Amino acid sequence: MSDNRQGVASSSGCEYGETNHALKFLICPKASKFMSKKAFIEYQGKEYSEEQVTNEAKAYRSFMESRRSIREFSDRPVPREVIEDIIMTASSAPSGANKQPWTFCAVSSADIKHKIREAAEKEEYENYHHRMSDDWLKDLEPLGTDEHKEFLDIAPWLIIVMRKTFEIEEGNRKNVYYVNESVGIATGFLISAIHNAGLVTLTHTPSPMGFLSKILDRPKNEKAFLLLPVGYPAEGAKVPDISKKTLNEVSEWY
Repeated sequence: MSDNRQGVASSSGCEYGETNHALKFLICPKASKFMSKKAFIEYQGKEYSEEQVTNEAKAYRSFMESRRSIREFSDRPVPREVIEDIIMTASSAPSGANKQPWTFCAVSSADIKHKIREAAEKEEYENYHHRMSDDWLKDLEPLGTDEHKEFLDIAPWLIIVMRKTFEIEEGNRKNVYYVNESVGIATGFLISAIHNAGLVTLTHTPSPMGFLSKILDRPKNEKAFLLLPVGYPAEGAKVPDISKKTLNEVSEWY
């Protein structure tokens, strides 16, 4: 886009503008009308030297690479306050139009956990014995998984992430945007917060997951997205001897 387009109206009624860094953008009267109604505050963030930025990036990478999915849990209690902080960390994630289309259902009730286990194992039996293809089952072999999910009873907490397909405000249906993307990002925050607290988890997807909405009595606008047991690892817990892809395998540079 050439500089002579600054200040020129488009067919949509928007006008080309320019920042003091020569970044071109569109000024749309309709959008500006809505934006002007919201107050803005100054961003308060950390400012690091280049050396600190490098060190922080390496340290966080090393920390997150030590995270593992755990299937052998201890029944050691975890305070509710810890789970609250973990959930609120997850809920600080960005979302489409800041709609935050999620609900985190935290379950510590032994009775409810057992109901979830029974329903999950029923679906998982069908998955492992009827639904999954031979290729899928072969890919799961290194992980040593099957339809038995004892951790759903043993872990002190289960966090069920629900995605909201729409909002209900005063009985009226309201739109939400980029739901799967938003909830996926929040779940990433959740897993990171669990690891940061010195706890472990597992991303469990007993598909189909409709039974979770029924057991937890969730409203019609919420659908189960993911089930995560949360707690401490059992003494001597083991994990599969697997590796992650290299930088060259997961990135392209332009």
